[in-house]
Amino acid sequence: MRMALAYPVAIIGRLRGRGRAGISAMAGRGAAGACLFGAALLLAGCGSTSQGPAGGGVSAGGASGPSSIPRERLIGRWGIASFHTEKDRKRTEAQAKAGCSQPYTISKGPTDGVMMHVADDPKPYELRLKGGPGGKNYVGFEAPAGDPQDREILSASDSMLTMRFVDPDANRRYGTFIYARCGT
Repeated sequence: MRMALAYPVAIIGRLRGRGRAGISAMAGRGAAGACLFGAALLLAGCGSTSQGPAGGGVSAGGASGPSSIPRERLIGRWGIASFHTEKDRKRTEAQAKAGCSQPYTISKGPTDGVMMHVADDPKPYELRLKGGPGGKNYVGFEAPAGDPQDREILSASDSMLTMRFVDPDANRRYGTFIYARCGT
């Protein structure tokens, strides 16, 4: 479906760059121009996406299943640290526990999600827990499970969470996160 939408979306993109003059020029080409412009608008609406904070297109209809991890397991105060190689995991767990002196708070969202930060954005957003193929669990925006802006939840217990970003670039930069619950 994306290939079929590329041409109409490209037309609209060019017209947006020209402002009213571009739209008037298209309409001024007679009935054929008006039909082409109308068809472009109609088809572009069929492929509409919502934008996350990083600007990447995210499907509006997310077909994810329920997560096997309850939302309440994520809510709380956490010490956080990250690692890039498995040999550093134990040391990173200790660093995460020490991070409770300045805890990161995951709170209940206004609807049924959790409030967390996303990669490269200082603003917290309401994210959803999502179940994916093979029993995997994710937290992210309203999009299918495993979306590039999601975090995959690798493990979750009452005292510790392990997550990593799905996006390879964000994962390379940030590594695998260990969240150690504070006050336990």
